Amino acid sequence: MICENNTRVTEFVLLGFTNNPEMQVSLFVLFLLIYTVTLFGNFLIVTVTSVDPALHTPMYFFLRNLSLLEVCFTLVMVPKMLVDLVSPRKIISFVACGTQMYFFFFFGSSECFLLSMMAYDRFVAICNPLQYSVIMNRSLCWWMAIVSWMSGIPVSMLQTAWMMALPFCGPNTIDHFFCDGPPVLKLVTKDTTTYEMQALASTLLFIMFPFSLILVSYTRIITTILRMPSATGRQKAFSTCSSHLIVVSLFYGTASLTYLRPKSNQSPESKKLVSLSYTVITPMLNPIIYSLRNNEVKGAVKRTISRKVLQKLDLF
Repeated sequence: MICENNTRVTEFVLLGFTNNPEMQVSLFVLFLLIYTVTLFGNFLIVTVTSVDPALHTPMYFFLRNLSLLEVCFTLVMVPKMLVDLVSPRKIISFVACGTQMYFFFFFGSSECFLLSMMAYDRFVAICNPLQYSVIMNRSLCWWMAIVSWMSGIPVSMLQTAWMMALPFCGPNTIDHFFCDGPPVLKLVTKDTTTYEMQALASTLLFIMFPFSLILVSYTRIITTILRMPSATGRQKAFSTCSSHLIVVSLFYGTASLTYLRPKSNQSPESKKLVSLSYTVITPMLNPIIYSLRNNEVKGAVKRTISRKVLQKLDLF
C-alpha cells in the first residue's frame, strides 16, 4: 500500500503518561531522580570493577558490561521521556522514532545474551571450579562480551527496517512514552499479520533462546549445589549467583509481560507501567542489587572512596 497525495506521516505524537500539568511535573522530578540514581549506580559499578584489582575477574568483567548496557539502554528512552514531561508538544520525528526503536531493540537483545553469558560464567565457576581460570580466560571473556553486544544488530536492523518501511498514512498518535514496536504498529494502514509473525519469531529467538541457556545453566548449578556436603559451601555457592538470578527474573519477567502476553490482556496503561519497569526501574535496581548483596563490591567501593579521600588529603 502506498500513501496517496504524499500523506505519509513525518512525525509522531507521544501521549506519555498524563495530560495533568501538576502530575507531569511530579513525574518529571521522580523520573529525574531515578535516572540520576541509575547513572550514578551503574557508573559506580563500572568504576570500581575497573580500578580495583580484586574485581578483575570474569564475573565482574561481565557485570561491568551489564552496567554499560544499562546506561546505554536508559539513554535511548529516558532523556526524551523527561523532555516530553515538561514540553507542551510531545513530538518525535519519523526518523528519530525509527532510531529510538533501533537502539531499543539493539540494547534489549544484547542484554538478553549478556545475561546468558553471565549465567554460563556462574555455571563454570560452580560446576568446574578447578578449571575455571583455564576455561574463562581473558580471550574467551572478550569474545563472549563482543558476541553479546553484537547479537542485537540482526534483530534491531530487521525489525526496524521492516517496521519503518510499512505505510503510515493516517493517525500519528502513539499511546506510549517511547517508540516501542506494538504501539507504533497500531498506526500502520495495512494488514500487519506477516510482520507480527516475524516479530514474534524474533522475540522467541532473541529473548527465549538466551533464557533457555540461562535455565540450562542454572539447572546444572542447582544440581551441583544440592550435592555439596557442606551447608556453608552450598550457601556460599548460591550467594555468588543470587544477584544474577534476581536481575534475570526482573528483566525477563517484565519483558515477557510486555511481548508474550495476548493482546486482549493488554491495556495501554498497563503496558506503559510494565514498560516503565524494565526501561526505568530495573536499570536503577541492578547496581543496587549487586552492591547490597555482594561483599566484594561493597568492599571495593569503600576502598575506592578511601583512596580518593587520601589522595585529596595528600594534596593539602
